Amino acid sequence: MFDKLEDLISRFEEIMNELNEPDVANHQERFRKLMKEQSSLTPIVEAYREYKKCRQDIEDSLAMLEEENEEEMRDMLKEELSEAKKRTSELEQKLKILLLPADPNDEKNVVVEIRAGAGGDEAALFAAEIYRMYVHYAEGRRWKVETVEAEEIGIGGMKSVTFMITGTGAYSVMKYESGVHRVQRVPETESGGRIHTSTITVAVMPEAEEVDVQIDEKDIRIDVMRASGNGGQCVNTTDSAVRLTHYPTGIVVYSQTEKSQLQNKAKAYALLRAKLYDIECQKAHDAEAEARRSQIGTGDRSEKIRTYNFPQGRVTDHRINLTLYKLDKILNGDIQEIIDACIAADQAAKLAKMNESQTA
Repeated sequence: MFDKLEDLISRFEEIMNELNEPDVANHQERFRKLMKEQSSLTPIVEAYREYKKCRQDIEDSLAMLEEENEEEMRDMLKEELSEAKKRTSELEQKLKILLLPADPNDEKNVVVEIRAGAGGDEAALFAAEIYRMYVHYAEGRRWKVETVEAEEIGIGGMKSVTFMITGTGAYSVMKYESGVHRVQRVPETESGGRIHTSTITVAVMPEAEEVDVQIDEKDIRIDVMRASGNGGQCVNTTDSAVRLTHYPTGIVVYSQTEKSQLQNKAKAYALLRAKLYDIECQKAHDAEAEARRSQIGTGDRSEKIRTYNFPQGRVTDHRINLTLYKLDKILNGDIQEIIDACIAADQAAKLAKMNESQTA
């Protein structure tokens, strides 16, 4: 591990030297790549430099303890030694996590697709609540949310909704939301007060660039039509909605939220690319079944990941055995504690797997 860290320090210094050259800014593509690499290495370099300083502090304290006879001074040195050892251990764990292989999709924007499952209207109402939860969460992080398509029902629910979240590292966070979400509550229409269970599915897909997915125009059928449902001036009066059908996979995507047919077409293509890229990612995960099982957030989308229990005001994430009694806050977008716990569990699983492979 430390040989690799020394190599990364050397690489970081090379990058800094190159960035300090007068003409580097004239080559924009090269400049962007260097800045991105510098940004990714900075947390590792800073942690390793602090680690080396702590190691030096330990050596210095041990040397001074051998020479020091005064009891008060020895106590102070022992305290400094204890703190340096504790911090060294923390930094070593942090460096192991920082050196874990990064998911190549982590920095990407995401396409999120929510679909009502079992439970009829109640499931559609819950789908709309989860959609609003993610919108609030994204807004809290100053991310941009754009709705691509929504199939609403008259009572304020959604049979399905597809939206894009644009923001640095959106996939690294949102990927833990993929799976089946279950709600348990008494519907307003239930006169007997019985608790009903309904489900929705959430699919989180990394946004794919054209370089990630090549789409042959011969494989696509494009249909334009008038948008349906709620819409402002022009939206429902012109053929602005766009539907794409991808013949090889049978995937059909639809965009109607923009006034312009060109804008809807661009959104539809972005959604189709994301779906095709997601299929390839899932194939790769299926080929590495053991690795996938050890990770949180990249598993089977048919897996029940979370239950929202209204009578008890609790939310339980079944993957990590986490239960929080703040249902209202969570539905208002306060999901960071759950996501942080998923990230920690994911990192712990990966570290354990890495340690197993090193000792094997």
